[in-house]
Amino acid sequence: MTRPSLLVGQPLLAPLLPVLRAEYDVIALWDDPDPAVLARVDAIVWAGEFPLDRALIDAMPQLRLIACFTVGYDGVDLDLARTRGIAVAHAGAANADDVADHAIGLMIAHRRWIVGGDRHLRAGQWTIEAKTRTWSMGSARLGIVGMGAIGIAIAERAQAMKMQIGWWGPRPKPGLAWPRADSLMALARQSDIVIVACRADESNRGMIDAAIMEAVGADGLLVNVARGQLVQEAALIEALTSGRLGGAALDVFDPEPTDPARWKDVPNIVLTPHTGGATHEAVGRMLETLRANLAAHFAGEPLPARVV
Repeated sequence: MTRPSLLVGQPLLAPLLPVLRAEYDVIALWDDPDPAVLARVDAIVWAGEFPLDRALIDAMPQLRLIACFTVGYDGVDLDLARTRGIAVAHAGAANADDVADHAIGLMIAHRRWIVGGDRHLRAGQWTIEAKTRTWSMGSARLGIVGMGAIGIAIAERAQAMKMQIGWWGPRPKPGLAWPRADSLMALARQSDIVIVACRADESNRGMIDAAIMEAVGADGLLVNVARGQLVQEAALIEALTSGRLGGAALDVFDPEPTDPARWKDVPNIVLTPHTGGATHEAVGRMLETLRANLAAHFAGEPLPARVV
């Protein structure tokens, strides 16, 4: 019996090949397969943050499933997939708790001067005469942009820290315990800390602009664990350099990997290399969901984590 053909899209997914080859005929895109091979592909396994070119989809007339190994799927043209009758699946909420933990960690690291304090001590600048004061977490006003699985997980953690929590998203979500602001600008104005945790697409590219940063203010903190494209980086660098924004903590950038020279002289910022959801446990859950999505698709059953 002929096994279904899978195309795996990026070299970073290469560790999946031995697992997938136990059940499928697996083709690696980086091996530059010829058109005849692509023409028989039934499904593609993709890292969803990367753009999936229309030309590649055109080369696979038998394609019926785009299975994102990742939680994010912003690189996939959902309208095109619907038009072609191609299902799209992702990893669901596999890493929501881990990203939320990372967001809270970035927030505490900056607000309590953990990274800066480490550098200060190592540089021999700690003296008896001077002690730096930091900001308390309890009663701080936290604004969360996007209240999906990650946003809710952040709010639950912040609530245990006795923070005041608000949120904003384009659609109301009845039943949530935390109030929704009237607008993104209103959320920025009423928050000491803003965490960006929403899904990215072309409709919200650059939504965190200079005006939003100024509203967060000279004592405020901006944290981004969603996608780099949501924040206007040039405006962020200017706001931090001028002091119009108190601080920032970023796990995501536009583009990635970011140029370290871009951040060399930027003050009051904590940076991590898009590791928020990259835990051993989350990757294991992502693999389980991928296998379940593929198995359901080829069995003609509903996808466990379908997007469209």
